[in-house]
Amino acid sequence: MTSEMRTLPAQLRENAREQGQRPAIREKEFGIWQSVTWQGYYDRVRWLALGLRDLGVRPGDKVAIIGDNRPEWVYAELATQSLGGAAVGVFPDSHLDQVRHIVNHSDSSVVVLEDQEQCDKILDLGDDVALVGRVLVDDMKGLRHYQDPRITPFVDVVARGQEIDRARPELFDELVDQVRPEDVAIIAYTSGTTGVPKGAMLSHRNMLSMARNYDSIDPAYPTDNHVSFLPLPWVGEQMTGVSWHLTKGFTINFPESVFTVQENIREIGPHIMFAPPRIWEKMCSDVQVRIQDAFIFKRWFYKWFMPVGYRMAEAKLAKKRPSAVIRLQAWLGHWLLFRALNNFLGLARVRNAYTGGAALGPEIFNLFTALGVNIKQLYGQTEIAGISVGHRNDDIKLDTVGQPIPGVELKISDTGEILSRGPSVFLGYYKNEDATAETLRDGWLYSGDAGLIDEDGHLIMIDRMDDVMLLTDGSKFSPQLIENKLKFSPYITEAVVVGQDRPFVAAMINMDMANVGKWAENRQLAFTTFTDLSQREEVYDLIAAEVAKTNAGLPKVARVSRFVMLYKELDADDEELTRTRKVRRRFVAQRYGVLIEALYGDKDVFEIEADVQYQDGKSFVMKTLVRVKDVPEPPE
Repeated sequence: MTSEMRTLPAQLRENAREQGQRPAIREKEFGIWQSVTWQGYYDRVRWLALGLRDLGVRPGDKVAIIGDNRPEWVYAELATQSLGGAAVGVFPDSHLDQVRHIVNHSDSSVVVLEDQEQCDKILDLGDDVALVGRVLVDDMKGLRHYQDPRITPFVDVVARGQEIDRARPELFDELVDQVRPEDVAIIAYTSGTTGVPKGAMLSHRNMLSMARNYDSIDPAYPTDNHVSFLPLPWVGEQMTGVSWHLTKGFTINFPESVFTVQENIREIGPHIMFAPPRIWEKMCSDVQVRIQDAFIFKRWFYKWFMPVGYRMAEAKLAKKRPSAVIRLQAWLGHWLLFRALNNFLGLARVRNAYTGGAALGPEIFNLFTALGVNIKQLYGQTEIAGISVGHRNDDIKLDTVGQPIPGVELKISDTGEILSRGPSVFLGYYKNEDATAETLRDGWLYSGDAGLIDEDGHLIMIDRMDDVMLLTDGSKFSPQLIENKLKFSPYITEAVVVGQDRPFVAAMINMDMANVGKWAENRQLAFTTFTDLSQREEVYDLIAAEVAKTNAGLPKVARVSRFVMLYKELDADDEELTRTRKVRRRFVAQRYGVLIEALYGDKDVFEIEADVQYQDGKSFVMKTLVRVKDVPEPPE
C-alpha cells in the first residue's frame, strides 16, 4: 500500500516497523516524563482494538471519547479506526446537554472515558443515551461501588485484546488491511458559533492528504517534539497530534495536567507549536505584565531592544536584509532579552509556530516576530481537515493568511465567500443532508467566510459572512478585526463589537481579571469581586485609554465610540463561547441586549438585574450598577 493510500492505523503500523524503539509519545506522570516507543504505541492500539472487537465494535460503528489529552485518548481513536469505525471526540468540559447531543447524534455505541467525573456524566444521562452499550473507564478511582453493568475497566479490555492477539496474531493486520482510505476516520463536531454543532465526517484520506500536502511546504522531522495541550476533539489538535504526527513520526508530549501546560512546554521545548489566537494573546499579556514587574534593568532592556526586534520583524516581512548595525543590536537583544522571554514562554526551540482557528491581530503577530519567533498564520476549517491556506517562511504578509497549500484550489464567489476544493475536503455532515448540500456544491467547499485574494495570491480573510456589519450610513466594518486589536491590550481578555444598523461602533468588553486586579492593587484600589472591579470608574478610565490606543490604528468608520464593561466573564458553560473559545455572537447579543441598548441610549450609569442562567436550568439574579463610557478621540 503506497503512502497515498494508507489509513491512519496503517501509517502507525509502518512507523512501528521503521522507527520501532524511537519515542512516539511522552506523558508526564508523578513528575516524571514516561516514554512510549512507536512499537509500544502500536502494541497498545492493537490490543485495545482486538478488545473492542470482542465487545462487538464493527466497521461503521462510532466510539465516543471524553477526557483530557492523554495517550489513552489516541489509543482509543486509532483502535476504533483499525476496526473500520469512526472516533467521536467530546470536549472534556462539555456539560450534559452537549454530551447528550454528540453521543446520541453520532450513534455512539461505546464511550471511552478518562475518569469518574466523565463517567458520572454518562450515568447521569441514563436512558437519554440508550444506544451506549459499553462504558470504558481508564482511571477507575472512585468507581469501586458503581453497579452499572456497562462500566468496564480500560485495562481489562486491553488485557482481553492481548489474549486474542496471542491466539490469532494475524487478526489485527487482517482488520487494518480491510479499512479503506475513503472510510470515515473521525466525526468532528463543529464549534456551533451559529447554531447546533454539526458532525463533519473526515476520512483517512482527508486527514493524511492534508498533513502530507502541508508538510511538503513546511516539513517536520522525526526528531521534532510537539506538546499536545489543545483539546483533541478540535480539528486543530487532530491535524498536529494525530495526522501530521503519524505522517512524519515526530514525538507527541502530553502535559501532566491542564494546570501545568506552560511549565511542561518549557520543559519539552517543542519544535512545533500550534495554538489558536487566544493562546498567543494570553502569552502576549504575560510578557507585558512580566516586564512591568521586572527589575529596572530588565525593563530598560525591554524598552531598548524591543524597537530593534520590531525593525528586524519589519525587514523580514518586507523581505529585506537589515543593516549590520541592526543585526548586531538584534544579536545583543537575543542574549540579553529575547532568549529569556522565549524560554519563559516555552518557545526557545520552536522552529515553526502557527496560529489558526481565527484571525490573529497584527500587533500580536508583530510582537512574536520581534521576539524572533517564526510565527505563521494558517487558515482552514473542520470541513477541510484543518489547513487549506498558510504562510510560507519567506513570504509572510501581516494582513493575509497566506496562499493555498499544495493540492488545494481556492477562489472567491460572486458574493465574496471563500471557496476551496481538494483531497482534504470532508465527506459531508453526519445525518444532515441539507447542511451538506448547502456547504458542498459542485465539489467546492463553501466556507461561510468573506475574503479577498490579493495580487500576490494571498488570501485576506475578512470575517464570517454573517458577521460583517453595516452602520446606518451604509459603512461596512469587520467586528473581528476590531476585537483582535482590542485584545492586544493586557487589560482586555475578550471584546464583542456591535453596530449593525446603528449610527456608530460600540463594544462590550471583558477585562483581564489578573492583570486589572494587579493594576488595581498597585494603586491601592480596594475591590471584592470581578463585578465590583469591572464597574469601578478608575477601571473604565483605564480601558477607555486602551480603546483609544486601538482606535488610533483603525479607519474612522471602525473606531469604537462607546463601550460597556461586562459584569461577568464570558463562559463556555453559559453558552456564550464555544469550547474553542469563539464568541457565539448571536447568543451574546441576545443575552446582553439590555447593555447593547444602553450603549446607544443617553444614560451613563444605570442599574440592571442580571439574570445569569446556566445550561442545567439553574439561575440567579444579580443587581449591579453598569456604566457606559465614551471613548476619547485619538490624537491626530
